[in-house]
Amino acid sequence: MSISIQPPTASPDGADPLPPPPAPRPRGPLSLVVLATLAVGYTLWAAQAIILPILLAAFFALVGNPILRGLRRLYLPRFVSALLVLCLGVSATVALSVQLAGPAAEWAQQAPRQLRLISRELRDFTKPMQQANQAAENFARAAGGESGRKLQIVRTQLDDPYRALVRTPKLAASVLAVVLLTFFFMVFGENLQRNAIALLPSRQQQRLTTGILREIEREVSRYVLTISVINTLVGLVFAGILYALQLPLQEALLWGTVVALLNFAPYIGPLIGVMLMLLMGFVEFRTPLAAALPAMLYLLVHMIEGQVVTPIVLGRRMAISPLMLILALMLFGWLWSLVGLLLAVPLLVCIKMVLNRLEGMQRWARLLG
Repeated sequence: MSISIQPPTASPDGADPLPPPPAPRPRGPLSLVVLATLAVGYTLWAAQAIILPILLAAFFALVGNPILRGLRRLYLPRFVSALLVLCLGVSATVALSVQLAGPAAEWAQQAPRQLRLISRELRDFTKPMQQANQAAENFARAAGGESGRKLQIVRTQLDDPYRALVRTPKLAASVLAVVLLTFFFMVFGENLQRNAIALLPSRQQQRLTTGILREIEREVSRYVLTISVINTLVGLVFAGILYALQLPLQEALLWGTVVALLNFAPYIGPLIGVMLMLLMGFVEFRTPLAAALPAMLYLLVHMIEGQVVTPIVLGRRMAISPLMLILALMLFGWLWSLVGLLLAVPLLVCIKMVLNRLEGMQRWARLLG
Protein backbone atom coordinates (compact mmCIF):
# COMPACT_ATOMS: atom_id res chain seq x y z
CA MET A 1 0.00 0.00 0.00
CA SER A 2 1.46 3.32 -1.03
CA ILE A 3 0.80 6.61 0.73
CA SER A 4 1.08 9.85 -1.20
CA ILE A 5 1.95 13.01 0.69
CA GLN A 6 0.80 16.34 -0.72
CA PRO A 7 3.77 18.74 -0.66
CA PRO A 8 3.14 22.19 0.80
CA THR A 9 2.28 24.90 -1.70
CA ALA A 10 5.25 27.12 -2.39
CA SER A 11 4.97 30.88 -2.67
CA PRO A 12 5.61 32.47 -6.09
CA ASP A 13 8.95 34.00 -5.06
CA GLY A 14 10.34 30.73 -3.67
CA ALA A 15 10.09 31.77 -0.02
CA ASP A 16 8.51 29.76 2.78
CA PRO A 17 5.58 27.58 1.72
CA LEU A 18 2.10 29.04 2.16
CA PRO A 19 -0.25 27.40 4.65
CA PRO A 20 -3.04 25.36 3.13
CA PRO A 21 -6.36 27.19 2.73
CA PRO A 22 -8.86 26.65 5.55
CA ALA A 23 -11.43 23.97 5.01
CA PRO A 24 -14.91 25.26 4.27
CA ARG A 25 -17.28 25.31 7.24
CA PRO A 26 -19.78 22.44 6.97
CA ARG A 27 -23.41 23.48 6.71
CA GLY A 28 -26.44 21.46 7.59
CA PRO A 29 -29.31 20.92 5.17
CA LEU A 30 -32.10 23.46 5.09
CA SER A 31 -34.66 20.97 6.35
CA LEU A 32 -32.56 20.33 9.46
CA VAL A 33 -32.29 24.07 10.13
CA VAL A 34 -36.07 24.49 9.79
CA LEU A 35 -36.74 21.55 12.11
CA ALA A 36 -34.26 22.91 14.68
CA THR A 37 -35.91 26.35 14.54
CA LEU A 38 -39.36 24.85 15.05
CA ALA A 39 -38.05 22.75 17.95
CA VAL A 40 -36.52 25.80 19.62
CA GLY A 41 -39.73 27.82 19.15
CA TYR A 42 -41.86 25.04 20.62
CA THR A 43 -39.48 24.69 23.57
CA LEU A 44 -39.64 28.43 24.26
CA TRP A 45 -43.43 28.26 24.25
CA ALA A 46 -43.81 25.04 26.24
CA ALA A 47 -41.24 25.94 28.92
CA GLN A 48 -42.39 29.53 29.44
CA ALA A 49 -43.27 28.84 33.07
CA ILE A 50 -39.52 28.32 33.68
CA ILE A 51 -38.02 30.61 31.04
CA LEU A 52 -40.07 33.75 31.73
CA PRO A 53 -39.09 34.16 35.43
CA ILE A 54 -35.44 33.79 34.44
CA LEU A 55 -35.70 36.34 31.62
CA LEU A 56 -37.66 38.79 33.77
CA ALA A 57 -35.12 38.47 36.57
CA ALA A 58 -32.27 39.08 34.10
CA PHE A 59 -34.17 42.11 32.74
CA PHE A 60 -34.61 43.61 36.22
CA ALA A 61 -30.98 42.82 37.07
CA LEU A 62 -29.89 44.73 33.96
CA VAL A 63 -31.95 47.69 35.16
CA GLY A 64 -30.24 47.57 38.56
CA ASN A 65 -26.66 46.95 37.44
CA PRO A 66 -25.82 50.61 36.64
CA ILE A 67 -27.15 51.56 40.08
CA LEU A 68 -25.02 48.83 41.65
CA ARG A 69 -21.93 50.16 39.89
CA GLY A 70 -22.68 53.62 41.26
CA LEU A 71 -23.10 52.26 44.80
CA ARG A 72 -19.84 50.32 44.46
CA ARG A 73 -18.02 53.64 44.17
CA LEU A 74 -19.36 54.40 47.65
CA TYR A 75 -17.58 51.24 48.92
CA LEU A 76 -20.82 49.40 49.63
CA PRO A 77 -20.61 45.61 49.37
CA ARG A 78 -22.44 44.15 46.38
CA PHE A 79 -24.69 42.09 48.65
CA VAL A 80 -25.83 45.18 50.56
CA SER A 81 -26.23 47.23 47.37
CA ALA A 82 -28.34 44.52 45.70
CA LEU A 83 -30.51 44.12 48.78
CA LEU A 84 -31.02 47.89 48.99
CA VAL A 85 -31.92 48.26 45.30
CA LEU A 86 -34.27 45.27 45.38
CA CYS A 87 -36.04 46.44 48.54
CA LEU A 88 -36.54 49.92 47.10
CA GLY A 89 -37.91 48.49 43.84
CA VAL A 90 -40.29 46.07 45.55
CA SER A 91 -41.46 48.74 48.00
CA ALA A 92 -42.16 51.23 45.22
CA THR A 93 -44.04 48.59 43.21
CA VAL A 94 -46.18 47.54 46.20
CA ALA A 95 -46.93 51.15 47.18
CA LEU A 96 -47.93 52.01 43.60
CA SER A 97 -50.11 48.89 43.34
CA VAL A 98 -51.90 49.71 46.59
CA GLN A 99 -52.54 53.28 45.44
CA LEU A 100 -53.84 52.19 42.03
CA ALA A 101 -55.88 49.14 43.05
CA GLY A 102 -58.84 51.24 44.21
CA PRO A 103 -59.14 53.45 41.10
CA ALA A 104 -58.66 50.43 38.81
CA ALA A 105 -61.45 48.46 40.50
CA GLU A 106 -63.76 51.49 40.53
CA TRP A 107 -63.12 52.23 36.87
CA ALA A 108 -63.69 48.58 35.97
CA GLN A 109 -67.08 48.73 37.69
CA GLN A 110 -68.16 52.01 36.11
CA ALA A 111 -66.86 51.35 32.59
CA PRO A 112 -69.49 48.75 31.52
CA ARG A 113 -72.39 51.02 32.57
CA GLN A 114 -70.88 54.00 30.79
CA LEU A 115 -70.18 51.94 27.69
CA ARG A 116 -73.80 50.77 27.60
CA LEU A 117 -74.90 54.40 27.63
CA ILE A 118 -72.46 55.18 24.82
CA SER A 119 -73.60 52.18 22.81
CA ARG A 120 -77.23 53.30 23.24
CA GLU A 121 -76.34 56.73 21.89
CA LEU A 122 -74.47 55.20 18.97
CA ARG A 123 -77.41 52.90 18.31
CA ASP A 124 -79.77 55.86 18.13
CA PHE A 125 -77.33 57.59 15.81
CA THR A 126 -77.16 54.61 13.46
CA LYS A 127 -80.83 53.69 13.76
CA PRO A 128 -81.75 54.56 10.14
CA MET A 129 -78.94 52.34 8.85
CA GLN A 130 -80.06 49.49 11.10
CA GLN A 131 -83.63 49.80 9.84
CA ALA A 132 -82.43 49.60 6.25
CA ASN A 133 -80.38 46.48 7.06
CA GLN A 134 -83.37 44.91 8.81
CA ALA A 135 -85.59 45.57 5.79
CA ALA A 136 -83.00 43.97 3.50
CA GLU A 137 -82.81 40.90 5.75
CA ASN A 138 -86.60 40.56 5.82
CA PHE A 139 -86.72 40.78 2.04
CA ALA A 140 -84.02 38.14 1.67
CA ARG A 141 -85.75 35.85 4.18
CA ALA A 142 -89.07 36.21 2.36
CA ALA A 143 -87.42 35.44 -0.96
CA GLY A 144 -85.56 32.40 0.37
CA GLY A 145 -88.41 30.91 2.37
CA GLU A 146 -87.90 29.00 5.57
CA SER A 147 -84.72 27.42 4.24
CA GLY A 148 -82.97 30.78 4.49
CA ARG A 149 -83.45 30.89 8.24
CA LYS A 150 -80.20 30.66 10.16
CA LEU A 151 -79.74 28.51 13.20
CA GLN A 152 -78.47 30.24 16.30
CA ILE A 153 -76.36 28.28 18.72
CA VAL A 154 -76.22 29.49 22.31
CA ARG A 155 -73.20 28.42 24.29
CA THR A 156 -72.99 28.60 28.03
CA GLN A 157 -69.89 28.55 30.15
CA LEU A 158 -69.84 27.59 33.78
CA ASP A 159 -67.70 29.70 36.09
CA ASP A 160 -65.30 27.65 38.15
CA PRO A 161 -65.12 29.13 41.68
CA TYR A 162 -61.87 27.31 42.38
CA ARG A 163 -60.00 28.68 39.38
CA ALA A 164 -58.85 31.79 41.26
CA LEU A 165 -57.79 29.67 44.23
CA VAL A 166 -55.63 27.55 41.92
CA ARG A 167 -54.08 30.45 40.03
CA THR A 168 -53.24 32.63 43.06
CA PRO A 169 -50.52 30.34 44.53
CA LYS A 170 -48.96 29.92 41.08
CA LEU A 171 -48.86 33.68 40.56
CA ALA A 172 -47.39 34.26 44.02
CA ALA A 173 -44.76 31.57 43.41
CA SER A 174 -43.83 33.16 40.05
CA VAL A 175 -43.49 36.62 41.61
CA LEU A 176 -41.36 35.24 44.44
CA ALA A 177 -39.17 33.37 41.95
CA VAL A 178 -38.62 36.56 39.94
CA VAL A 179 -37.67 38.52 43.07
CA LEU A 180 -35.23 35.87 44.33
CA LEU A 181 -33.68 35.32 40.90
CA THR A 182 -33.21 39.06 40.47
CA PHE A 183 -31.36 39.25 43.77
CA PHE A 184 -29.13 36.29 42.92
CA PHE A 185 -28.40 37.66 39.45
CA MET A 186 -27.33 40.96 41.01
CA VAL A 187 -25.11 39.35 43.65
CA PHE A 188 -23.70 36.23 42.00
CA GLY A 189 -24.08 37.08 38.30
CA GLU A 190 -20.43 38.07 37.85
CA ASN A 191 -19.09 34.90 39.50
CA LEU A 192 -21.46 32.73 37.46
CA GLN A 193 -20.35 34.45 34.27
CA ARG A 194 -16.66 34.03 35.13
CA ASN A 195 -17.04 30.33 35.96
CA ALA A 196 -19.06 29.68 32.80
CA ILE A 197 -16.41 31.37 30.62
CA ALA A 198 -13.70 29.24 32.26
CA LEU A 199 -15.37 26.14 30.77
CA LEU A 200 -14.46 27.22 27.23
CA PRO A 201 -11.52 25.25 25.77
CA SER A 202 -9.26 28.02 24.40
CA ARG A 203 -8.14 31.40 25.68
CA GLN A 204 -9.19 33.06 22.44
CA GLN A 205 -12.77 31.87 22.91
CA GLN A 206 -12.66 32.98 26.53
CA ARG A 207 -11.48 36.48 25.62
CA LEU A 208 -14.04 36.78 22.82
CA THR A 209 -16.90 35.62 25.06
CA THR A 210 -15.77 37.87 27.91
CA GLY A 211 -15.72 40.89 25.61
CA ILE A 212 -19.16 40.10 24.19
CA LEU A 213 -20.74 39.55 27.61
CA ARG A 214 -19.19 42.68 29.09
CA GLU A 215 -20.37 44.79 26.18
CA ILE A 216 -23.86 43.31 26.36
CA GLU A 217 -24.05 43.82 30.13
CA ARG A 218 -22.78 47.39 29.94
CA GLU A 219 -24.68 48.63 26.90
CA VAL A 220 -27.93 46.75 27.42
CA SER A 221 -28.13 47.63 31.11
CA ARG A 222 -27.58 51.29 30.23
CA TYR A 223 -30.18 51.03 27.47
CA VAL A 224 -32.78 49.31 29.67
CA LEU A 225 -32.27 51.74 32.54
CA THR A 226 -32.49 54.73 30.20
CA ILE A 227 -35.65 53.45 28.53
CA SER A 228 -37.19 52.73 31.95
CA VAL A 229 -36.46 56.28 33.12
CA ILE A 230 -37.84 57.79 29.88
CA ASN A 231 -41.02 55.71 30.06
CA THR A 232 -41.51 56.63 33.72
CA LEU A 233 -41.18 60.31 32.87
CA VAL A 234 -43.65 59.88 29.98
CA GLY A 235 -46.13 58.29 32.38
CA LEU A 236 -45.70 61.08 34.91
CA VAL A 237 -46.11 63.78 32.26
CA PHE A 238 -49.27 62.18 30.90
CA ALA A 239 -50.63 61.73 34.43
CA GLY A 240 -50.04 65.45 34.99
CA ILE A 241 -51.91 66.24 31.76
CA LEU A 242 -54.89 64.13 32.84
CA TYR A 243 -54.85 65.75 36.27
CA ALA A 244 -54.95 69.13 34.53
CA LEU A 245 -58.03 67.87 32.64
CA GLN A 246 -59.84 67.56 36.00
CA LEU A 247 -59.34 63.82 36.49
CA PRO A 248 -58.76 62.64 40.08
CA LEU A 249 -55.10 62.25 41.02
CA GLN A 250 -55.21 58.50 41.63
CA GLU A 251 -57.02 57.85 38.35
CA ALA A 252 -54.53 60.06 36.50
CA LEU A 253 -51.68 58.06 38.06
CA LEU A 254 -53.41 54.84 37.00
CA TRP A 255 -53.48 55.87 33.34
CA GLY A 256 -49.97 57.29 33.57
CA THR A 257 -48.73 53.90 34.80
CA VAL A 258 -50.57 52.14 31.95
CA VAL A 259 -48.94 54.51 29.43
CA ALA A 260 -45.47 53.94 30.93
CA LEU A 261 -45.85 50.15 30.68
CA LEU A 262 -47.24 50.25 27.14
CA ASN A 263 -44.32 52.41 26.03
CA PHE A 264 -41.96 49.44 26.47
CA ALA A 265 -43.55 47.88 23.36
CA PRO A 266 -42.86 50.23 20.43
CA TYR A 267 -45.58 50.73 17.81
CA ILE A 268 -47.93 48.15 19.32
CA GLY A 269 -47.97 49.71 22.80
CA PRO A 270 -48.85 53.24 21.58
CA LEU A 271 -51.56 51.80 19.31
CA ILE A 272 -53.16 50.04 22.28
CA GLY A 273 -52.67 53.22 24.32
CA VAL A 274 -54.58 55.34 21.79
CA MET A 275 -57.54 52.96 21.87
CA LEU A 276 -57.50 52.90 25.68
CA MET A 277 -57.35 56.69 25.85
CA LEU A 278 -60.31 56.94 23.47
CA LEU A 279 -62.25 54.50 25.63
CA MET A 280 -61.33 56.39 28.78
CA GLY A 281 -62.25 59.72 27.17
CA PHE A 282 -65.74 58.52 26.17
CA VAL A 283 -66.29 57.18 29.69
CA GLU A 284 -65.03 60.27 31.54
CA PHE A 285 -66.18 63.10 29.28
CA ARG A 286 -69.48 63.89 27.56
CA THR A 287 -68.70 65.92 24.47
CA PRO A 288 -66.93 64.25 21.51
CA LEU A 289 -64.11 66.83 21.46
CA ALA A 290 -63.37 66.41 25.16
CA ALA A 291 -63.55 62.62 24.79
CA ALA A 292 -60.95 62.63 21.99
CA LEU A 293 -58.65 65.10 23.78
CA PRO A 294 -56.78 62.53 25.98
CA ALA A 295 -55.97 60.38 22.93
CA MET A 296 -54.70 63.39 20.97
CA LEU A 297 -52.56 64.59 23.88
CA TYR A 298 -51.21 61.06 24.33
CA LEU A 299 -50.21 60.98 20.66
CA LEU A 300 -48.48 64.35 21.06
CA VAL A 301 -46.50 63.18 24.11
CA HIS A 302 -45.54 59.94 22.38
CA MET A 303 -44.36 61.74 19.23
CA ILE A 304 -42.18 64.11 21.27
CA GLU A 305 -40.70 61.19 23.19
CA GLY A 306 -40.16 58.93 20.17
CA GLN A 307 -38.90 61.51 17.68
CA VAL A 308 -36.96 63.93 19.93
CA VAL A 309 -36.16 62.69 23.43
CA THR A 310 -35.17 59.05 22.84
CA PRO A 311 -32.95 59.69 19.73
CA ILE A 312 -31.13 62.49 21.58
CA VAL A 313 -30.54 60.42 24.73
CA LEU A 314 -29.69 57.06 23.14
CA GLY A 315 -28.33 58.14 19.76
CA ARG A 316 -28.24 55.64 16.90
CA ARG A 317 -26.19 52.88 18.50
CA MET A 318 -29.25 50.94 19.60
CA ALA A 319 -31.28 51.69 16.46
CA ILE A 320 -33.32 48.71 15.27
CA SER A 321 -35.06 48.33 11.94
CA PRO A 322 -38.79 49.08 12.38
CA LEU A 323 -39.73 46.01 10.31
CA MET A 324 -37.53 43.71 12.41
CA LEU A 325 -38.90 45.34 15.55
CA ILE A 326 -42.50 44.67 14.51
CA LEU A 327 -41.64 41.06 13.62
CA ALA A 328 -39.91 40.56 16.98
CA LEU A 329 -42.89 42.05 18.84
CA MET A 330 -45.24 39.73 16.96
CA LEU A 331 -43.06 36.68 17.59
CA PHE A 332 -42.37 37.23 21.30
CA GLY A 333 -45.90 38.51 21.90
CA TRP A 334 -47.26 35.30 20.38
CA LEU A 335 -44.88 33.18 22.45
CA TRP A 336 -45.16 34.93 25.82
CA SER A 337 -48.04 37.46 25.48
CA LEU A 338 -47.51 40.67 27.50
CA VAL A 339 -44.19 39.59 28.99
CA GLY A 340 -42.94 38.88 25.47
CA LEU A 341 -43.84 42.41 24.39
CA LEU A 342 -41.84 43.74 27.34
CA LEU A 343 -38.76 41.63 26.60
CA ALA A 344 -38.79 41.80 22.78
CA VAL A 345 -36.71 44.97 22.41
CA PRO A 346 -33.96 44.06 24.96
CA LEU A 347 -33.64 40.58 23.44
CA LEU A 348 -33.38 42.04 19.94
CA VAL A 349 -30.69 44.49 21.10
CA CYS A 350 -28.73 41.62 22.67
CA ILE A 351 -28.95 39.58 19.45
CA LYS A 352 -27.72 42.54 17.40
CA MET A 353 -24.74 43.14 19.70
CA VAL A 354 -23.74 39.46 19.63
CA LEU A 355 -23.93 39.38 15.83
CA ASN A 356 -21.76 42.53 15.65
CA ARG A 357 -18.98 40.80 17.60
CA LEU A 358 -19.05 37.41 15.86
CA GLU A 359 -16.90 36.96 12.78
CA GLY A 360 -18.92 36.66 9.60
CA MET A 361 -22.18 37.77 11.26
CA GLN A 362 -21.88 41.52 10.73
CA ARG A 363 -24.21 41.37 7.71
CA TRP A 364 -26.96 39.91 9.85
CA ALA A 365 -26.38 42.68 12.41
CA ARG A 366 -26.74 45.28 9.64
CA LEU A 367 -29.97 43.57 8.63
CA LEU A 368 -31.35 44.25 12.12
CA GLY A 369 -30.07 47.84 12.16
